Amino acid sequence: MEQKKSQQLVITGVREQARSTRSFDLRCSETISFTPGQVAILRVNGEEPAYFAFAGAPEDRDLEVLVKQKTGASSVIYDMRIGDKIELVGIAGHGFKIDNVKGRDLVFVAMGTGVAPLRSALRHVLKRKNEFGQLVVLYGARTPDDFCYRDETEDWEAAGVELRQVVSRPDGHDWSGPTGYVQSLLDNVLPNLSSPIALICGSREMIDQTRERLGKMGFKPEEILTNY
Repeated sequence: MEQKKSQQLVITGVREQARSTRSFDLRCSETISFTPGQVAILRVNGEEPAYFAFAGAPEDRDLEVLVKQKTGASSVIYDMRIGDKIELVGIAGHGFKIDNVKGRDLVFVAMGTGVAPLRSALRHVLKRKNEFGQLVVLYGARTPDDFCYRDETEDWEAAGVELRQVVSRPDGHDWSGPTGYVQSLLDNVLPNLSSPIALICGSREMIDQTRERLGKMGFKPEEILTNY
């Protein structure tokens, strides 16, 4: 799905999320429709348009994106403040077709800022939790400082979500949880689920490795969902 015309978004909130990563709440005068997992194409100050997955649910009042300080548009947006304006020039990707998997257990597998599109899907699902089975979030990051939405994880767990986190580089950090890559958490979770569907987002390498691992565990291709 692509936007028919560009829309002006106004920043209504900025929050620190992780090291060099901030979330931005964005408001539009018109309703923006999207599927959880889809990606906003944003343009600022003459920079080339850049891609940022929606981090909020379609039902949320404001749009939300995660921005990691890099180069180009992401570097510009990272330093923007409440009241500044950003142009939404399109929406890309097919997103997660969640309504097609009602009644199934959902396993969200995310790495780093890849948690954004999965948070979009999770927030959407939590508003209609009785339509799905068990909800499991497996979230990996380089260090504990790289986890986003740390202020929300208690709410997720209170809503019945099983959350498991893993870091790949714990050295020098106060971390007593599991170490390694997020794919390693699958072995401990999947045997307890009766009808799991996996939603994955991360680097291309992570997605390929996770897809291969799930295949060996008996997942059919249609039971592994990606947002792109």
